Amino acid sequence: MKVLVTGAAGFIGSHVALRLLARGDEVVGLDNLNDYYDVSLKEARLHRVESAGSEPEAGEFSFVKMDIADRGGIEQLFGDEKFDRVVHLAAQAGVRYSIENPHAYIDSNIVGFMNILEGCRHNDVAQLTYASSSSVYGANETLPFSVHDNVDHPLSLYAASKKANELMAHTYSHLYALPTTGLRFFTVYGPWGRPDMALFLFTRAILAGEPINVFNYGKHKRDFTYIDDIVEGVIRTLDATAEPNLNWDGKSPDPGTSAAPWRVYNIGNNNPVDLVDYIAAIEQALGIKAEKNLLPLQPGDVPDTFANVEALVEDVGYKPTTDVRDGIKRFVDWYKNYYQV
Repeated sequence: MKVLVTGAAGFIGSHVALRLLARGDEVVGLDNLNDYYDVSLKEARLHRVESAGSEPEAGEFSFVKMDIADRGGIEQLFGDEKFDRVVHLAAQAGVRYSIENPHAYIDSNIVGFMNILEGCRHNDVAQLTYASSSSVYGANETLPFSVHDNVDHPLSLYAASKKANELMAHTYSHLYALPTTGLRFFTVYGPWGRPDMALFLFTRAILAGEPINVFNYGKHKRDFTYIDDIVEGVIRTLDATAEPNLNWDGKSPDPGTSAAPWRVYNIGNNNPVDLVDYIAAIEQALGIKAEKNLLPLQPGDVPDTFANVEALVEDVGYKPTTDVRDGIKRFVDWYKNYYQV
């Protein structure tokens, strides 16, 4: 297949591109390489993908530097390339940053997503798989979070933008029979991860002998999900074209399915871990005890996340399995090697 991967220099996007290339797909990677975090890390990920694309028997890789908010550029790219399927992972990420810079989320997550939907609609794309987020559950306190739950009370603009993506995708699935699948990722971690995420921040600070900021006084629970498990879920839902739920009833509507070819799935480890235990696993992997600054819950954060993954298992036969201690060790090994610690 010819697959567009947006956010190809990102954490998840680069791993997805590698998997697609390894199985022989032609991949066009798109990224604007913005400076939300260290651009050199994005460039290193991209170099890794480009190197994989030059291997014998791998699929062909090409890179386009472009912002998804560039309407004309996206229109031309779709018209020229005629993608079979699209994995849309480019977005302005981060709950806390959405409080500081809300306009970035409208430009990327709303305007940019609209451009991707239009590109798919006008160029016969067979399946759009896109990143949503566990943050859409917002004020919902029913655990584990299920795709069949109502998600109408987001707690950050980031969460609202991801909920909006799901609604926009549904409209296109309904009006134009465009198969779309939204993936609600739960706290993704692993090698080549984002520097603004807890695992990266904690590891860097502990190695530097600096205290770590532990919000909600360490009483968080998170369904930490290893990157390889996320990638497997992305690939399986990309290959499994979204289908209508023939039993969907508008009088008692199911929020997780539709009469249109539209689906949303949780991808989480289905095994929430206390933040203090997560930190203990980092300390064990590093062989260093952390000094902790215990702080209150930050605006926009939710105390606990826990993914119900039954729908993912039923439809594509997959459930994440990586133990958090194994995943953390792999990240720490990568971090030490990459930064020559």
